[in-house]
Amino acid sequence: MTSPTVPAVPTTRAELRAALAEPLPIERVDLADLDNFADGITPWRMFHTLRHEDPVHWQPEEAPNSGFWAVTRHADIATVDRDPETFTSTKFVNLEEVDEDQIKKRASILEMDGVRHRALRSVIQRQFGASVINSYSDFLRGLTAKTLDAALAKGSFDFVADVSADFPINVLARLLDVPSEDNQQLIDWGNRIIGNTDPDYADVLLHSEESEKYRDLPFRSPASIEVFEYGRELARQRRGGDGTDLVSKLVNTLPRDGVPLSAQDFDNYFLLLVVAGNETTRHTITHSMLALLQHPEQLARLKDDPSLIPTAVEEFLRWASPVYHFRRTATRDVELGGKQVKEGDKVVMWYASGNRDEQVFGNPYDFDVARENNDHVTFGKGSPHLCLGNLLARTEIRIMFEELIPRIADIRLAGDVPRVRSNFVNGIKKLPVEVTLA
Repeated sequence: MTSPTVPAVPTTRAELRAALAEPLPIERVDLADLDNFADGITPWRMFHTLRHEDPVHWQPEEAPNSGFWAVTRHADIATVDRDPETFTSTKFVNLEEVDEDQIKKRASILEMDGVRHRALRSVIQRQFGASVINSYSDFLRGLTAKTLDAALAKGSFDFVADVSADFPINVLARLLDVPSEDNQQLIDWGNRIIGNTDPDYADVLLHSEESEKYRDLPFRSPASIEVFEYGRELARQRRGGDGTDLVSKLVNTLPRDGVPLSAQDFDNYFLLLVVAGNETTRHTITHSMLALLQHPEQLARLKDDPSLIPTAVEEFLRWASPVYHFRRTATRDVELGGKQVKEGDKVVMWYASGNRDEQVFGNPYDFDVARENNDHVTFGKGSPHLCLGNLLARTEIRIMFEELIPRIADIRLAGDVPRVRSNFVNGIKKLPVEVTLA
């Protein structure tokens, strides 16, 4: 069984806008149906319908899940994201419903609120601060040049494999201080774990009968065991040392609340770094390149005026929306968007929809590299869970396109663009291109 391969159409700006503007009856909206996320068009049509007709929408799900509130407007997303006391992360942030025993075994920093969340976040927060990230500029530019030298020399290649996956994983390897020979293994682990609903990636599909054997592992993925073992060996080697890499910081830093990381805390933290440190930046770079292919006039603007690239990065992040959603759980009965949310209900923030909200973004279906006041919610909105690596991601994306765009005279799409079968990660598996060098 393989996931559907869909052509990269529409490929022109006019075709894209026309497809997205076509009304979708609300009875056809189903955010729980993964097949609705295969073509790169239907999700945006569903979000458009919900924002206009039912912005806090009850979405039924098949057993074992029980349904959720889909929050699709920018303002309501911000309301939920900023209020962890009412909308908690501690019952898990994905759609899978887990029991208390699973929570105890699987909770990462993503599934914590309050003092403990802040304490664990602070362990490596400085490593993602401006002073450290800015010191990486020369290193990142050198890595980018190495990646592009190898890819562009081929003329025809898969942009995902050779550029957008290769570059972030090299950065992650540096942050973890692991050999580059392990890069492909790190990529494979991320694919298998985050792609747990895609038959091309998953060892065991989420909610399959076999997945019950792995119910206590993150994403119910047996690949998690391999990541744990890899991280534990790194921890053994670095415990008690004076290294500045992320693993050394995790094993040698006492959190601010005075409670050391348990072995389980380390396992889940390390796995999160492996997944988050690769997947989201990779997909953002890929979506950005596809957008430039579909909007050649925007690529021409960046060629003519490279000073626009930092502004364009924010549009890349808005447009790509590499994570469709995160979930919270209501801790009390509360009104949201005119709906009565009950204690225990799942409340899902569809960040991707918020990034197309007409009340915030003028002409939201226009890809505009000079868009100003770009208040996207790609990294969260006023949340204690604001993406820890957001500055690193922005820096990686900026440097990639600063280095790439001057090198190419022409770049063309050379085949179909298969997408990850998921309503969580907005991922592209392959992006075949043909390049003429400048």
